[in-house]
Amino acid sequence: MELIKGKKVLISGASIAGLCTAWWMNNIGYTVTVVELASEPRVNGAAVELKGDTIDVVKRMGLFDQLTKHRLHVDRLEFKNAADGTEGSIQMEEGASDEIEIERDAFIGILYRKLKNDVTFRFNDSIAALFENEKGVTVNFKNSPQLSFHLVLGCDGVHSGVRKLWFGDEDKYAHFLNAYGSLTILPKLLIKQSTMQMYKVPGKSVTLNAYNNKTDIIFSFVSDIEIPYDYRNKEQQRQLILDQFTGQSWRTTELLEEMQQSDNFYFVEFYQIKMPSWTKGRVALVGDAAYCASPAAGMGGSLAMSGAAALADALQKHHGNVELAFQDYNKNYRPFIESVQAEAEQNLRTVFLPRTEEAIRKSNGQTAPF
Repeated sequence: MELIKGKKVLISGASIAGLCTAWWMNNIGYTVTVVELASEPRVNGAAVELKGDTIDVVKRMGLFDQLTKHRLHVDRLEFKNAADGTEGSIQMEEGASDEIEIERDAFIGILYRKLKNDVTFRFNDSIAALFENEKGVTVNFKNSPQLSFHLVLGCDGVHSGVRKLWFGDEDKYAHFLNAYGSLTILPKLLIKQSTMQMYKVPGKSVTLNAYNNKTDIIFSFVSDIEIPYDYRNKEQQRQLILDQFTGQSWRTTELLEEMQQSDNFYFVEFYQIKMPSWTKGRVALVGDAAYCASPAAGMGGSLAMSGAAALADALQKHHGNVELAFQDYNKNYRPFIESVQAEAEQNLRTVFLPRTEEAIRKSNGQTAPF
């Protein structure tokens, strides 16, 4: 493999997309710096699912054995009614080779340990401004001196600061999917280990997922209008869930109480990022910053990981020629992204948040994993 020597890249973001991109750029020869607003890599959030062709990327990175040691498995998915009866169930296959689910903190820890001696990390800092010239990109940082790089890669999530600075406001690219949801992670089991349970009424669902002596509580609901909220205000977000689910049946009252008492709570608007180009000049986006498919896809980790590999492969193929590599990245990876985003929209309507009793009965009667 011919390495690309003597070139520096700045990566914004130290979660899955940023760490995977850092690994790939270092692997093909770049000198890599990662800037992250937080004081350490971002480990909080839902478990990560790696599927399909992404498993090949995992193997290329030499991570397959490590990740499979931490693999989570769901034995059974149960569809519940108001009286806690099971209206349908799916028995899941053990150890499918084309899928790995792993807790986010374990995954981030493995990636970070693999990188920390080869990559420069600048924590507690962020990009304040970008200035491109014929040789590269000059970067102003919020908390440190100006530096120049050959490339800047925005891997900083769905609310990407790089995207806002270089490509424009989020509103230009965000496509609302008419739904909201929350995740609460409890350090105890509420149902049998390695089991998932789903309860649905038209336009609303409650899901429990039990693993490693923890339980995820997931509330999701349909909304035909966008609801204004402060993404920093957890109490306001909890109130939105309470407004939607108070009075619902099954175990909803108990689960709402658990949600209110937990600090491990996340609220999300279901939307996708759709951009005509993920690159401009010497700046490119990877992962949710470029092509978030929404939680309904269950593919955020996969898209981040395979997107990082796709970009690095294009740069290596064209020997660091940014213009040609970025053309390849935009062209060759886009069909996969579009198919994943379309499937996520379909899953949201038919599996996670059906709007009629008939659609719920059909969803609860399925016998194969979605």
